[in-house]
Amino acid sequence: MLKFFIRSALRPLLRILLRLRVEGDTTQFNASRLLIIANHESFLDGLLLGLFLPVNPVFVVHTTVVKNFFFRLFLTQVEHLAVDPTNPMAMKKVIRLIEAGRPVMIFPEGRITTTGSLMKVYDGPAFVAAKTAATIIPVRLDGPARSYFSRLSGKYPRRLLPRITLSIQPATSLPMPTAPTAKERRLKAGMAMRKIMQAMLFNSHPKQTLYSSLLDAVSIFGRDRRVVEDMRQVEYSYGQILKMTLALGRMAAKVAPENETVGVLMPNLASTVALMIGMGAQRRIPAMLNYTAGAEGLQNACVAAKINIIISSRKFIETAKLQNVISTLKNVRVVYLEDMQQQFGVFDKLWLLCYAQLLPRLAIPASCPEDAAVVLFTSGSEGKSKGVVLSHGAILSNIAQIRAVIDFSVEDKFLNALPIFHSFGLTAGTLLPLLTGSNLFLYPTPLHYRVIPELAYDRGCTVLFGTSTFLGNYAKFAHAYDFYRLRYVIAGAEKLSDAVRQAWFEKFGVRILEGYGATETAPVLAVNTPMSYRTGTVGQLLPGITAHLEQVPGIEHGALLHVRGANVMSGYYRHENPGVIEPPASNAGAGWYSTGDVVTIDDEGFVRIVGRVKRFAKIAGEMISLEVAEKIAALASPAHQHATSTQPDAQRGETIVLFTTDATLNRERMQEAARTLGHPELAVPRKMARVDALPLLGTGKIDYVTLKKMAESS
Repeated sequence: MLKFFIRSALRPLLRILLRLRVEGDTTQFNASRLLIIANHESFLDGLLLGLFLPVNPVFVVHTTVVKNFFFRLFLTQVEHLAVDPTNPMAMKKVIRLIEAGRPVMIFPEGRITTTGSLMKVYDGPAFVAAKTAATIIPVRLDGPARSYFSRLSGKYPRRLLPRITLSIQPATSLPMPTAPTAKERRLKAGMAMRKIMQAMLFNSHPKQTLYSSLLDAVSIFGRDRRVVEDMRQVEYSYGQILKMTLALGRMAAKVAPENETVGVLMPNLASTVALMIGMGAQRRIPAMLNYTAGAEGLQNACVAAKINIIISSRKFIETAKLQNVISTLKNVRVVYLEDMQQQFGVFDKLWLLCYAQLLPRLAIPASCPEDAAVVLFTSGSEGKSKGVVLSHGAILSNIAQIRAVIDFSVEDKFLNALPIFHSFGLTAGTLLPLLTGSNLFLYPTPLHYRVIPELAYDRGCTVLFGTSTFLGNYAKFAHAYDFYRLRYVIAGAEKLSDAVRQAWFEKFGVRILEGYGATETAPVLAVNTPMSYRTGTVGQLLPGITAHLEQVPGIEHGALLHVRGANVMSGYYRHENPGVIEPPASNAGAGWYSTGDVVTIDDEGFVRIVGRVKRFAKIAGEMISLEVAEKIAALASPAHQHATSTQPDAQRGETIVLFTTDATLNRERMQEAARTLGHPELAVPRKMARVDALPLLGTGKIDYVTLKKMAESS
């Protein structure tokens, strides 16, 4: 009776004090065998779930957690069982409870998170779910980690009464995996449970805009928290970032009408990020222009996205020596930030200081998450660049997907030298840390191979993103201690070279995590993680992404990958149809995006890239991957760079041309490497051209358009 009165009093009190919300379907808890799982954020979790779930489950808790006084106090209000999740005999008690018809609540992580993200998921709870064929209901706890009852580091801000949300996810199940031994079945069940937990974290992320997400970060971490540093060597706080966002957004609204696509030609600076978010808040769509693309590339981008106005900086144009490029642009007006600041009058300053900064949610009209947030442009490595329209929801969904599988925290400091006009540099390198409380150092170019390792050392950076080419050059010039603090090095945008992977492991003791994606998917599709890693693959697909494999005639191993998910683009702007969004569609149907990549996906979900459809040569009737030819060259001459293209051949259909920086490489060494790898002799290039360096795009990718022209003219 006492428990009843205590619970009756606590429910309304906590609902008011914690502004607690319960989201999702509360009518699905009537299964005969029920297992409720949740992430573990604090010592409050058991109390909150016991009070606000529509059933009274038996709580299964880790024996070490019960030792805490506060947790024991809260557990007095619920029925509980303390077990060691690594002990099979203890798990049998849980199985008997479920089989007896008792609802059971368990934290698959066992311990309370110390990172704010998903930690190790034990196999025991997963095996219980599979053994009993129980209905699984995942519940996401969001907010208790910000209380004084969490175990996060001192850098994470605490609140006496944080806002808390319980998100009840749709019921699911975990069939018993098929494997020859009980140990393997247990491991596979654990992996399946981890995927359920990751999907829960992703599916429960809030649907909002970049601006509202920034406001949430300001609210959680505080305006005084310093978060971004750039080449000016100034650390900007969340309050300063918000101020710049409001001011620059209002300036942009003065020079462009609502819903206009406006070009942004700026380097990696805190003000560039603020300008982009501020423009989106004011319903002006920023199109991030590639300043390394040259006059023709910029003009093509402006035509495709129907850009009439470009915002830039005189100082940047002079420093980057872009005067000639700017002067050749047609039908485009360039507006400079220096002039825009002069037009920010007294009324604007009063609006900023006396209203917008005090009430930022009221100062800017609310936008829809499905509205366009940014236009990025494809690399143009295989043709004219296309404008990719990404919504607020697509970008934030991709951030949520990444955070569901990798435990970035407020302790981390990101070093991002990848350009913001590139999707990898924008979403993963810039917006992810900014919107989630990690520190960020922005550097304007990834080409300073001696400077970037020194910056990583000097600033104590723990996370680094890069392409294989850039990472290889950093390893070449870095001191062995420069990357001593790195927790994560993530490679994308191009295939990771085995030589680069080995160099980083031997010189720095760092394992590079290779990922995979596309501008059209905001961009990350798959990534290797510390808990789920397989060499030679690009990892498993992120939660919330559905894949469809289409067989390609002539290609025996692998199939064309189509994907669908919340992170897929709104559509293309094409040069042939300026300003008109072409929604994504493929042979798999409307809303699907064809990656153009031939892949294999194994039984555990690891994706292996075979090659691009456009990068296959038809030689004597056989389809040969150009990437295979490049692998052969890499094995024959690992210390040099190699890339392939094709030229017509009247007798054989096509001929592979190898461009290499190794002047001594010959066909005999290539043939020997092909035999070692088990590839046919047809994959060995018949022609080789020596070059001082491979042509690269500004994003670090190899410029295959230029290589194709070189091959055809050779």
